[in-house]
Amino acid sequence: MKRLIGILCVWGMVYAAIAQTPSRVPAYKGVIERVQPNGDTIYVRLHGDERHHWMTLADGITLVKENARGYICYAKKKSNGKIVATLRRVKAKHMHKQQ
Repeated sequence: MKRLIGILCVWGMVYAAIAQTPSRVPAYKGVIERVQPNGDTIYVRLHGDERHHWMTLADGITLVKENARGYICYAKKKSNGKIVATLRRVKAKHMHKQQ
């Protein structure tokens, strides 16, 4: 009985260690193309991982996807620190693909 309890304890510790191993995958490092709902093509960089991620333009300006219509917009930081979309959509005429 003691042997069974010992085996179960070891198995439980191994399982707990495996379950807590972080499995975060970093964002793609290059410039990617995104197409706005109106057909405009813009180029963005992805940052972060699957749990916490954001987009920027090549010059570092932060962008947010507006979920209501699906447009990628310029971001602003609220007083509580949360990043939200502005009403200004990123337009293709201001964008160039930069590596």
